[in-house]
Amino acid sequence: MRTVERTALALCTYVNRNAGAKALQTAFHRQVGNRWIQGAIGRRLRFIGLEGAIALEPDRGVLLCANHRSFFDQYVLMSILYDRASWPKRCFFPVRSNFFYEAWSGIAVNGIIGGFVMWPPIFRDVSRSEENKHAIDEICELIQEPGTVVGMHPEGTRGKGPDPYELLPAQPGVGQVVMRARPIVLPAFINGLGNNILSELTSRWNSKAGPINCVFGAPVDFGDLLEGKPRPAQYKRVADRIAAEIKKLGEIERKARQ
Repeated sequence: MRTVERTALALCTYVNRNAGAKALQTAFHRQVGNRWIQGAIGRRLRFIGLEGAIALEPDRGVLLCANHRSFFDQYVLMSILYDRASWPKRCFFPVRSNFFYEAWSGIAVNGIIGGFVMWPPIFRDVSRSEENKHAIDEICELIQEPGTVVGMHPEGTRGKGPDPYELLPAQPGVGQVVMRARPIVLPAFINGLGNNILSELTSRWNSKAGPINCVFGAPVDFGDLLEGKPRPAQYKRVADRIAAEIKKLGEIERKARQ
């Protein structure tokens, strides 16, 4: 393990596992992150279904599942919930390790933008599958607590195709979390964000910058799907169910944009 990875793991694990540090992180999101987002893109934000998300009274953790087109999708959605709803108390964003845990610049971005909230890391190297299992265990433990929000993208990676409404295949990891931890699953669809942070920061002065539509759905009803035998095939079915709800929200966003 390289020095940069050891540093990132030690720092992010401390911030997200220490109660005092986590409280400071949440304060950072509310007092700094929310203001940064509102100042940069606040005038472009449009909401559909937000009232339902605000009105939730979760008796356990919430898994925020959204499509993935921009690096900032979950960051913006979580900021909206922090700003408008009273029930979110802390958040966690599992993330692929290849940038945020393998480059000094990744550590800096994680700290400056998110207060080291992008944790736990998921490793691509198959030789580190045990560490990934531990990460899933961490997520399943944390999401038991009311007030906790875990943000995940069922697609697993960012969609780069020309059609923002075409989702990549859902990955079984999110289904495993749902079957094991039984959180409330809140689906969302966001469209209009770019990947160039400078362009987004200055978009308030760009009259041609389009709207950013954020669509929140009702908590996903899985029926008897969660009663299936815990195995990869069943995890995939659960993940597909979440993706189907996100895709429906995408159609609502498409109509609103038109």
